[in-house]
Amino acid sequence: MRDILSDLDTPFVSDENPMKRAQKQMRTPLPKRFYNAASVRHDPATGHFAVELDGKQVRTPGRAVLALPTEAAATLVANEFDAQKDEINPFDMPVLRIANTAIDGVSTDTQAVLEDILRYSSTDLVCYRADGPESLVERQSEAWDRIIDWARASLGARFVLAEGVMHVDQPREAIGAIGIHLKMREEPFRLSALHVMTSLTGSALIALAVDAGELTPDEGWAAAHVDEDWNIAQWGEDGEAAKMRAAKKRDMLAAAALIEALKG
Repeated sequence: MRDILSDLDTPFVSDENPMKRAQKQMRTPLPKRFYNAASVRHDPATGHFAVELDGKQVRTPGRAVLALPTEAAATLVANEFDAQKDEINPFDMPVLRIANTAIDGVSTDTQAVLEDILRYSSTDLVCYRADGPESLVERQSEAWDRIIDWARASLGARFVLAEGVMHVDQPREAIGAIGIHLKMREEPFRLSALHVMTSLTGSALIALAVDAGELTPDEGWAAAHVDEDWNIAQWGEDGEAAKMRAAKKRDMLAAAALIEALKG
């Protein structure tokens, strides 16, 4: 399992810490842009849509053809290639990184990634509530109660809430219900995008709610940062932390855009 999930630490795929990812890339010279335009071509043999640069197929770091299940999804990657300037910087290509991970890693063992998302659900962010101050408690309740209610009503998953950071065991039935829901989303590209959203938010329930359309991507991001936003309101925000947060949000929105494109 770690072999697949460690793909998230390589330069051409997603890393939940964008600053760490950028540091790695600075140690490796970026390739020069060598193409004029990116395009998408349908492959009748597989039914997928391959990304091409000046009419030539793009390959993943594992040397597989870079092809996605829908034209809309492949177009997201092609647009990232077109947006590159003098150099090709994978740090600025979050959908490409997810696609590479899906093809080279997740497709070989979707169960491993599914299990990792399930682990997040067993200690999900939205289940752990502050016992004060009242303004923070109210913000958490406003943002998170609707997610808990949705999980119960739509997934049949009844989660237990706790105050503070002490671990609470979630009912096996709740985790099982999440597992059943994930099994219906086991397609590698969608599962890869779900894993990115889960790891960036610390919440499988937020990621699944965004996937289901219960939350918009921006609402999901805001729900994941209730505590952080409350602290910023009290004490202000560090400049470097703001840059890291912006990069993470970009990756979150890219993952959500890919999921939406896969539905088309």
